[in-house]
Formats: sequence, C-alpha cells, structure tokens
Amino acid sequence: MNNMIDEYQRSRRSFFGKLGFTALGLASSTCIAAETHRAPRILLRSSWQTVNIGDIAHTPGVLSLLRRYLPAVEVTLWPSNVDNGVEQLLKKEFPKLVVAKPGTESLEQAFESCDFLLHGSGASIVAENDLVRWREKTGKPYGIYGITFPMKKSAATETRTKKAVARSIEVINRASFVFFRDSKSLELARELGAKCPNMEFGPDAAFACDLRDANRAEAFLKTNKLRAGKFLCCIPRLRYTPYWTIKDGVKFDAVKNARNEEMKEHDHKPLLDAITDVVTQTDMKVLICPEDRTQMALGKEMLYDRLIDSVRDRVVWRPNYWLTGEALSVYICSAGLFGNEMHSPIMCIGHGVPALVCRFAEQTSKGLMWNDIGLSDWLFDHDSAADQAKIASTVLKIARNPEVAKEKAIAAKSFVEKRQKETMEILRVQLDA
Repeated sequence: MNNMIDEYQRSRRSFFGKLGFTALGLASSTCIAAETHRAPRILLRSSWQTVNIGDIAHTPGVLSLLRRYLPAVEVTLWPSNVDNGVEQLLKKEFPKLVVAKPGTESLEQAFESCDFLLHGSGASIVAENDLVRWREKTGKPYGIYGITFPMKKSAATETRTKKAVARSIEVINRASFVFFRDSKSLELARELGAKCPNMEFGPDAAFACDLRDANRAEAFLKTNKLRAGKFLCCIPRLRYTPYWTIKDGVKFDAVKNARNEEMKEHDHKPLLDAITDVVTQTDMKVLICPEDRTQMALGKEMLYDRLIDSVRDRVVWRPNYWLTGEALSVYICSAGLFGNEMHSPIMCIGHGVPALVCRFAEQTSKGLMWNDIGLSDWLFDHDSAADQAKIASTVLKIARNPEVAKEKAIAAKSFVEKRQKETMEILRVQLDA
C-alpha cells in the first residue's frame, strides 16, 4: 500500500506542477467565486437506481465529501432515479440540493448555469452518453469519480465493439480527472490507451455516505433483541441480480437464472457455516439482512431456513427492504458484516466497522478495492476452494476479537479518508482553473 501512496503523491505533484500551482491547499481562495462573485456550481450525475442501498449510497457519499471539503459549492443533482422515498431522504440531509430530473427545464438550466459536471461512482462510466452530451453542448469540463472500468482486454472483440471501447477511452481522455475505485480498473484503462492527465485510485463515494435513521434502527434492534456490539450482519447474493423479479419491464433471463440456481448452494454454504460457528462458539447473534430488494427471500431460503433450531433461535432474519439511512445506522451498531455484497461493506469500513467481502467471477473487479485499502485478508473469492475454506474461520475470528478487528477497519478507513481529501483537492483545482 505504501507503493500506491508514493505513486499517488508523485502523480499529484506532477499534476499540480503542470497547472502552475505552487501553494495549493484546501484553503485555496483563488476560485470561480472570486471572478464571478458567486459560488462554483457542480452538476452531479449520479443516483442510478433505488432498489439497492449501495446505489443509493453513492449520491449522499459524494455530497458529504463536497459539503466537507468544498462547502461553498452549489450542487445540482442529475439523477436517473430518486423514487421510493430517496429524493426526500436526500433533501432532508442536504436541504440546499437542487434536483434536475431528465427531460425537465431544470436540467436545461443546469447545463447553462453549472461550471463542472461530476460523474458519480458506479459499476462503469454509467452515464457515458451524458458526458458526451455535456461536452458537445457546453464545452465545459467534467470529471469521473470512483468508478470501475469493467471491460476485459478481450472485450473489444467479445462483449463490446472496438468502436465502443475507443469511445470510452476518448471520454476518459477528455476528462479533467478520472478516479478508479480499484487499481485493476486503473491498470486496464492505461493498457487500453487511456491518457487522461490525471488518473488515480479514488475510493467509491459510498465510503463517505453518512445517512442515518436512528429512530428506525433503534426500534428494529429493540424489537429483535439485538444489542450494540453483540451481533454480526450477513448479506446473501446471487451471481446475477434477478431484476426481473423486482423491476417492471425487465425480461426474465433464462441463462442468468440457470447460473444463479447452479451456484447458489455453493455461494452460500460458507456463509451458513459462519453463522453457525458464530452462534455456537461466541455470545454473538447474527442478523441476515438485504442490500437489494431481491435478497430478503434469498436470505430466508439459503440461510435462515437451513439453520438448525438451536442456532436459528439466535439469528434474526429481516423480511423487508430498508433504505440506506436505517441500514447504515444498524451496521454501525454491529460488530461487523460479512456476505456476498460490496456496498454494505464499503459503508461499514467508511465508519470503522469490520467488513468481509466475498466475490465471484460474474462481478466486476470492484471487490478488489479491498486489496487497495489494506484489507486483502478480508477479501474472498467463491471460485477459489482455498478462499472459501477460510471464510467461516475469518468471520469467527472477528466475532471473538472485535476490538482487534475494529482497529484494522479503522486503519482502512483512515487510508480511504486520506484519498478522499486528496481527490477533493484535485476537484478544487479544476474549479479554480
């Protein structure tokens, strides 16, 4: 990790030197506001969907960072989806936030008035077409914050055309900066010819998500007799999210469904073993909970219903979906989290809560960010028998030594926060320029 930090520092010094800044800092006062007598304005392209608390977390994460490090900036959100109460959630936490939905006059006005477009975290350059539209219509700069670059080397001939790959690289090269949330994505972009003047590892914005719903969380914990620090959270996941079961207009995918059915026993057996070991060998309880709307039923089928009665008595299964604020408020009260998802672990580490990540080949490289932030021994590959064999024992170790695990989580949190501060500094440079 020290080598990574050295690389970041070298690239940052080079970047700032090219811009001619000799005394750059978070206290910089040479900005747009000085020239125009108004605050800089950012158009944030984010909020991809609301059926997953991780996708919800991207937006409040970057908004929290902007509020902390660039408090004078005015932000307009350009969302794909803020339904299911998410818009109200965001406006309650960020009262000054303007929401400009697709196809509205507000969005057209944002194109005119905003100085910079910031593409939020996601599984790819999710709004690639919108970045092109912004550039062609306004000529103003844009940056890409905390994404995975999911194309494999063979993607140009297998899953995407060479033309599409070239277009993505062009979008990267025209950006003021691109922060990749895992170093494998950064490496791949470089191999494919990306030459953006500032490309670095930059944490997923969800690390900074700080939404809370303490009242709901407290009521849930009290009802289910879960005491702070005396339970672990467990999240199930299939290889492919069966969106056809929760989203209108999504067609049933027989191939993906078959793969899910083929692997769901394999992918949940280590979690089942971990739950049993924690309950039988410590005084901890376990909460089986969802990250997306498909996982309540999955948790019951593959985990809760398969426990023997004596173990099930100390396991809580959550039957309904929750929004990010309630989920995060519960996670913070836990002794840690494990499972097959990514963004609940991200939010946990963002608050110094231990979290294990289990992944598989069908996912992008995003899980590999655990290597980048010093948590490689909390990252497991379900496609590796050796990795699978260590999952239950690692979860048990956290349950037995919660303070040691928390120290490890806090160290990762500190590294992430350092990078967040540095990325916001680079954004400040762009607004100043």
